[in-house]
Amino acid sequence: MFFGAKTPKIVPLLFPSLVWSNSTIEKKVWLTFDDGPTPEVTPFVLDTLKKNNIKATFFCLGEQIEKHPNIFQRIKKEEHSIGNHSYSHPNGFTTCTKKYFNDIEKCQKIIPNTKLFRPPFGKIYPWQISKLKKLYKIIMWDVIGWDFKKPTSKEKCYFNIVNNVDKGSIILLHDNEKSYAKLQYALPKIIKTLKERGFTFSTIW
Repeated sequence: MFFGAKTPKIVPLLFPSLVWSNSTIEKKVWLTFDDGPTPEVTPFVLDTLKKNNIKATFFCLGEQIEKHPNIFQRIKKEEHSIGNHSYSHPNGFTTCTKKYFNDIEKCQKIIPNTKLFRPPFGKIYPWQISKLKKLYKIIMWDVIGWDFKKPTSKEKCYFNIVNNVDKGSIILLHDNEKSYAKLQYALPKIIKTLKERGFTFSTIW
């Protein structure tokens, strides 16, 4: 599902069983990262989070966990939340449903304790939702940095977040190689700006 930096208000109404934001009266946001763990990138994200004493949620790929178990163990050790992002990042619109579910289950066997799932590319059919919502809380987002898109500048990535965030926002960024250069600039500034505005960061779903 592709939108601007802010998910249109009609979308959560069309897919009410998906979590697009969290209802809260507090100035609280949920910072999430997809596609890791990735060498250099995920450690940079973890270092930045640790420096600022905040927690985030990492939607990890099973194949990346297997390649980089030490980085994954650090995510766990530093008490961030972990979600299933599938094993190999299949597109729910173009992958047969059985193969799609098998890929998700393969990741789940690696991280059996998580009850959170985010569909790769944000693409998921209603009949896939129907089955998966029995097993997971399906987490989407209402603010995205578009950090993985080549045309997005590092400054635009920053403004995509800070100009659209609100109470209860779920912020989507990526700890993958495509996003690294933009994250190095944007992530510390995003955290600093949101803290200055009185926001706190949660991982309680």
